Amino acid sequence: MRLIKNTICLLLIFFSVNVVNAQKEISFTIEKASAPSTAKDFFKAGNSLIQYYGRIQKSDIDLPRFWSPGVYIKAKFNGDECSFFINDQVLYDNVHNYLEVIVDGKAYRFQTKFASNKITLHGLSSSEHSITICKDTESGNGYFEFAGIECKRLLQLPAKTSEKIEFIGNSITCGFGDDTSEIGCGKGQWYDQHNAYMAYGPLTARALNAQWELTSVSGIGMIHSCCEMKILMPQVYDKMDLRDDSIPYNFNDYVPDIVTICLGQNDGIQDSTAFCSAYVDFVKTVRSKYANAKIILLSSPMADEKLRAALKNYLTSIDDYFHAHGDKNIYKYFFEKQYNHGCMSHPDLQEHREIASLLIHFIKENKLIERG
Repeated sequence: MRLIKNTICLLLIFFSVNVVNAQKEISFTIEKASAPSTAKDFFKAGNSLIQYYGRIQKSDIDLPRFWSPGVYIKAKFNGDECSFFINDQVLYDNVHNYLEVIVDGKAYRFQTKFASNKITLHGLSSSEHSITICKDTESGNGYFEFAGIECKRLLQLPAKTSEKIEFIGNSITCGFGDDTSEIGCGKGQWYDQHNAYMAYGPLTARALNAQWELTSVSGIGMIHSCCEMKILMPQVYDKMDLRDDSIPYNFNDYVPDIVTICLGQNDGIQDSTAFCSAYVDFVKTVRSKYANAKIILLSSPMADEKLRAALKNYLTSIDDYFHAHGDKNIYKYFFEKQYNHGCMSHPDLQEHREIASLLIHFIKENKLIERG
């Protein structure tokens, strides 16, 4: 009997310890530090166990550079502590990017503080963990460079899912103004509420077990961009840094199964011939890069009643044009209401979830992806 009681006590103690460990809160510290050139537990960015997703310049494999929102990096490791090193361009000497760090499925969002940042995770259990690092801000906020990871041991990740989606768009696709959890609308800088990881594109992709790539710039249009911008999407689509119209992008690096195009909000109501002609030419460009992709033409989730009606007419005629010319892999989807409860009348986090759920349903209903 005493043996049974002792065993029960030990089991209760073991259970209590595990509950405490499971509830232990993860914390982060950010310090000014460059990646070490050599260290026992340091793994360079070029290590084959680290996975990369998105438009990434890899001329230096140990210092990959990326501008676009939603670019993400994955790793799996063992140990109770982990640090990673990320360099911020610090554009104009004062712009610090935001990033999302997802540890074992839980997301944390914060901003860099230095040009060279060492970000350390504390409070982990001594076991296996997964980490995803995602750029929340966009090309107009400068680049990140990933410089490596420090941990007890890097582990093999599952193979990348084969399904891929590209989301082409403007500030809505960037996740502009959606996250007011730290800084409210009208406060701070224009990018302080950016959260690309929780925008409709990545939400849709994760729900469908697909990779994602965001090809998006705030303010951009098809034939007219807002805010005195000098670039249009057809002009920068083939660039690594979409805001600067500079470094060429290699489309062979990522061939999506689905491409969504969500443009027109910044164009506004235009001459229908001019807008539709430019849009048709752009879809032809996308098709020339991805011969077999399903391309979905989306109306703007921010559009008011007048613009929504205009975009519906534009996109219907564009869809009809391609179907008449034999391209049956062109689809259209129209949002039926205005999503504008975030900053500067953009969708907020809840509305991005609603937009994603509608898009997920459309993709599944039309069987546009193999799995999901």
